Amino acid sequence: MALPATPHSPGRLVAIQPVKPQRCTGCRRGPLSSLVLENGAPHCLDCADLGHLVFLPRGDTALTRRSREESTLSVVVVRFNRRKSRYERQGVLIEETALARAEERCLADAEARRRRRARDARRRAVEDERFAAAFAAEILRLFPGCPAERASAIAAHASVRGSGRVGRSAAGRALSEGAVISAVVAAVRHVDTPYDHLLMSGVSRHDARRRIAPAVQSVLRAWQGAGEGVG
Repeated sequence: MALPATPHSPGRLVAIQPVKPQRCTGCRRGPLSSLVLENGAPHCLDCADLGHLVFLPRGDTALTRRSREESTLSVVVVRFNRRKSRYERQGVLIEETALARAEERCLADAEARRRRRARDARRRAVEDERFAAAFAAEILRLFPGCPAERASAIAAHASVRGSGRVGRSAAGRALSEGAVISAVVAAVRHVDTPYDHLLMSGVSRHDARRRIAPAVQSVLRAWQGAGEGVG
């Protein structure tokens, strides 16, 4: 069975992964895992003077690009897709030393990215610690009777990066009074009242909040020390 014509452009060598078993026209070896068409006849890589190259499957774009940059000789490997009636790229044949150099470059980049991620993580940790401290200080300003360790716990919980909690909202990051109070109210609701138990027993959120509202007000008034409670 004749092979379909492969796409070709000047300066690009193409090898084929045959769909059906093929033998080399030159040395008669087969079946071939990859072949090169010369004058329409299949030749093995050795007979085509490409046997010293190694196959790099597609998938790693950076490694493929760098391997081709490093390799004096490279060959695009394709396979015919009968369902789509077209050739599809499977990888490249490149010099083994070029692949080794390309892998070293990619590993160096990976290490650089790892170090950058570590630096970014440390920077974010410092920023988060400072923000949580500022949030806790604002809690204590509004609720001077709140134990310091409790203020720190509320601030840490409300300001977890990526949590979507009030401390990460625009108002929370700005340390607006409303956002800080909301964080405190939520903490009191869950820790100092039977709110969670009510929800688990089937009470609706609206009714549960109504039932525990006096307990929340009591804690907030105690933490404020004097004056009216916060709703």
